[in-house]
Amino acid sequence: MPAATPLDHPTRDAGFGVYLHWPFCAAKCPYCDFNSHVRHAGVDQPRFLAAFRREIAHAAALAPGRTVTSIFLGGGTPSLMAPETVAGLLDAVAGAWAVAPEAEVTLEANPTSVEATRFRGYRAAGVNRVSLGVQALDDGDLKRLGRLHSVAEALAALRTAAAHFERFSFDLIYARPDQTPAAWAAELRQAIDHAAEHLSLYQLTIEPGTPFFGLARAGRLVPPDDEAARVLYDVTQEICGTAGLPAYEISNHARPGAQSRHNLLYWRYGEYAGIGPGAHGRLVRPEGRLCTRTEKAPEDWLARVERDGHGIVETEALAPEDQGDEFLMMGLRLSEGIDPARYAALKGRPLDAGRLDALVTDGLVARLPDGRIAATARGAPVLNAVVAELAA
Repeated sequence: MPAATPLDHPTRDAGFGVYLHWPFCAAKCPYCDFNSHVRHAGVDQPRFLAAFRREIAHAAALAPGRTVTSIFLGGGTPSLMAPETVAGLLDAVAGAWAVAPEAEVTLEANPTSVEATRFRGYRAAGVNRVSLGVQALDDGDLKRLGRLHSVAEALAALRTAAAHFERFSFDLIYARPDQTPAAWAAELRQAIDHAAEHLSLYQLTIEPGTPFFGLARAGRLVPPDDEAARVLYDVTQEICGTAGLPAYEISNHARPGAQSRHNLLYWRYGEYAGIGPGAHGRLVRPEGRLCTRTEKAPEDWLARVERDGHGIVETEALAPEDQGDEFLMMGLRLSEGIDPARYAALKGRPLDAGRLDALVTDGLVARLPDGRIAATARGAPVLNAVVAELAA
C-alpha cells in the first residue's frame, strides 16, 4: 500500500495549527512540570525572535502549502514578550503559510497588572483570543500555588481582557489541599460570573520532579484523595452544565460555539507545527504522519537553530498502531467522541467489537446517533482505562 500523501491522510480535514512555545516565566510554580524557565538576567527577545523565524521557515519547508487555521502562543509565559516580539512571530507565520481570515490566534497570559497592560499591543499585533492563568480565586491558595498575582489583579485582568478581546478564557486548578466541595462550588460560581465563554478547569496533579511532589512525599502537602477529587469533579460538571458551559472536553467548558479551536485541532488529531524550545509537532508528509520534538533547553535550542536552521532533535514516522492509539486517546477526551471509521483508517484495523460492546454494556462508552462513540459521564473520569481496553 503506498504511503499517504498530505492530501489523503485521514487527519488532514481537522485543520493545520502552529504552536509557538515561549519557555520563559517570571517564577516557576511549585506544581508545574512544563518546559518553563526563569531568567533573572532577562531574555534577548530580538535574538530569540530571529531563531523563531528560522524554525518557522524550516517547518514551512516540511509542511508547505498549508492554510493555518489556528495559532497558539503558549509557554512558559508568552505575556512576558513585548508586543513587538509577538507581532514578529505572527508576521513570520503569515510569511510562511497562508493564514485563514477566521484563524484563531490565542496567547497565554498571566494576570499580573504589568502583563495585562500589554493586551492592547497584543491585539494590535494580531492576537484575537487570550487565555489567562488565574488558577484560583482565593488569595491564600494563590500564594500556596506560587502565583504572583492576587485575586483583585486577576479580576482586573479579566476586565481588561474583555475590553480588548471578544474571546477570552481562563484556567482554574481545583482539588487543592483542604478544598471542600462547598468552597469550590462558590469559587466556581464566582468564576462563571466573570467567564465570557470558556473555562479550563484542571484537577491538581502532583508531578514527579516538582516541589509539590517533594512536599507530598514528606507529608507536608495532602491533596484530596481519589474519592474526594471525584466529588469535586462532579460539582464542576453540574455547576458548569447548569450555567450553560458544558464540558466539551474533560477539563474544558464552553458556551456553544466558543470552544478553543486550536485545542480542538489537537483532540481531533489534526496537523500542527511545533515551534520553539521543547515544542512537539505532528506533520503529514508523503512518508506518513511525523512526530517532531525540539530541544528543550532554551539556550541549547537557540544554538541549534542558529547553527542548523531548526532545533528539532527527534523526528519519528508514526506507525499505524501508534496513530490509532493517539487518535483514540485524544479523541475520547471530547464529548463529541470519535468516528470509528477514522480510527480504522489510521490504525489499519477496526475497533474490537466485543470490547466495545462490553464498555457500552458497562455504561462507560456510548454509541451516538451519527455512528460516533464517546465516553459517558461515568466513563470520562476513568478514561485511561477505557482507552487501554479499546486499544488492546
